[in-house]
This record gives sequence, C-alpha cells and structure tokens, in this order.
Amino acid sequence: MKILAATLMLALLAGCATGPTGPQYDHTYTAKGQASRARFLVLHYTVGDRASSLATLTQQEVSAHYLLTDDPVPHIYNLVDEKNAAWHAGNSSWKNFTQLNNSSIGIEIVNPGWKDTPNGRVYTPFPQYQIDALIPLVRDIVTRHHIAPENVLGHSDIAPQRKQDPGPMFPWRQLAAAGLVTWPDANRVATLTPIFQQQLPDVAWYQKKLATWGYGLVQSGNLDEQTRTVLSAFQMKYRPSNIDGQPDLETAVLLEALTNPHGALPQPFPAPVITAPVLPQPEYRPAQPVQPVQPVQPVPPVQPAPATPPLPSTPPGSPTVIPATPPVPVQQ
Repeated sequence: MKILAATLMLALLAGCATGPTGPQYDHTYTAKGQASRARFLVLHYTVGDRASSLATLTQQEVSAHYLLTDDPVPHIYNLVDEKNAAWHAGNSSWKNFTQLNNSSIGIEIVNPGWKDTPNGRVYTPFPQYQIDALIPLVRDIVTRHHIAPENVLGHSDIAPQRKQDPGPMFPWRQLAAAGLVTWPDANRVATLTPIFQQQLPDVAWYQKKLATWGYGLVQSGNLDEQTRTVLSAFQMKYRPSNIDGQPDLETAVLLEALTNPHGALPQPFPAPVITAPVLPQPEYRPAQPVQPVQPVQPVPPVQPAPATPPLPSTPPGSPTVIPATPPVPVQQ
C-alpha cells in the first residue's frame, strides 16, 4: 500500500513539473503601433420595452454591446464583449468603411421608436434621465477607443435607406455640448447663410457634400428617392424640426459648415441656365422684285341699246309665225 501511494505521489509531482500544455506567451513587451478595432460608435433605439428588448438582443441573432434601459434609474447591460463584433449595424457604410459590425461598438437604447397616426409619423422622446446615463457611457467608450466625434453616429447615418433610429427626437445637440459629437459652428452658419441666400446650389452639390461628410449615396445629379432619404437622415441629426428631405437653404448651410468649417468661404452660386428648345428656322427665300402696277384704263360708258322697232300687229285669228330654226348638224 505504501509503495502504491508513493508511486501516485511521484506521478502527481511529475505532472506539476511539466506545467500547462500549449504555447507559452510572454507579455513583457507591448507594441507601439496598434489601435483599437473600434472606429465608430453607433446608437440605436430598440422599438420595444425593456423585456422585449432584452429578449431580442439575447435570444435572436441581432445583438449590441450595450443595452440602456428606460428605468427611472437606467440600467446598462453589457451584452457583448467589446473585443468581439456585435451584430447591430448590418449592411452599412460610413466614409470609406463598409459592414461596420467589425469596426464599431453598438449601444441600443430602450425606446418605442415611432408609430403612424392620422397626423403622420410620431416619434417617442427620450427621457432626460436616460440621456444623463447615456452620456457617461458614450464618453467612456470613445475615450478608451479614441473614437473621433464625427464617428459617433446613428443607425440612420450608416444605413439611411433602411433605418431611422435613433430618430429626430434623439437629442444629438446634448451630446455635442458634451464634446462627443461634431456640430456646425453657429458663427460659421451665420456667415454662410447670406451667401447661400443669393442662390442655392444644384442637387449634385448636395450629393457631393453628403458623401464628403460620410453618407453613402449614388451621385446621380437628380433629386431622386435615395437622395431625399439621405437628406432626411442628415436633417434628423442636425435639423430635426423639418426632416422632409428637401435640399433647402438651412440644409445647404449646415452641410457647408460641417464639411468646410475653417476654409475659404464659397463664392455665390451662379443662377441655373435655362435653355429654351431650338425651333427650326424657316427656309430663306430672296424677296421677289415687285412688278409695277399698271394704271387702270377708264371704262367707256355703256351706250344704250337702240330701240327695237315694234313688230307689226297680227290680225286676230291669224296663225302665229315662228321663225325657222337653223338645222343642227348631226354629230358622227
């Protein structure tokens, strides 16, 4: 028995002496040339309450790194580790990046979203206590991952053709006041406004500026549906009082202030040239010489016809004499 116990002890000691199996890593040094994979922070609303939002984000394929509840004291759930990709962005793009799941961190905010009414679509506001809990969370994430303010985005920014969240009721200006989101400078806006009042740019200009800021859209030069949708997404963030998707004065000024915050002021835009259709010109024909007008000869007066002598009277009962009719030649 003693021999068996000694044998087991020796085997145990031998196992401990070999140490753990697999590769051994030395973490003495850290490379200077590295950065976080997270370049973007994307905000969403859940279109549901706390319970349904938790169920969707944990039991279905869609997910997010964080879920912020709408409780009076909001609770923050960390559902996906930041080193992993959450499935929250879908088919998306911003600037030169696409499929942003792999390069972003997603925050879902419990909010019902919107509903259609007889008076149009109505969006649900975000309670202030929820925003007060969101701002420190956003600040912590962007600080650790060095995410630039222009890359703190809404789902409607990176997928405007299919998403509207977090919608026009989300208080982007509060995040901008906290230094977390880029916002147009008020003085720059005031300087640019009279320039654009003289003449608005054409649709191609709006499309180019939207793409410069980061939105993905086809540069068609036409005010088509995709352009109006992207304009509406831009307006949701920077001018939520009117999100009709029209290329108006205020939208042009905001775009210029964001894409050209310090450069030279633009020159007034020329008025559009309106061309009329070219009508075919009539064939040229040289004028014909005018013939001289012949003087009108006086018409001689009409001479009265000579009086016809009366026929001799025929006595009563005499036969009527009819003058002979000349013979009519027979036609062959």
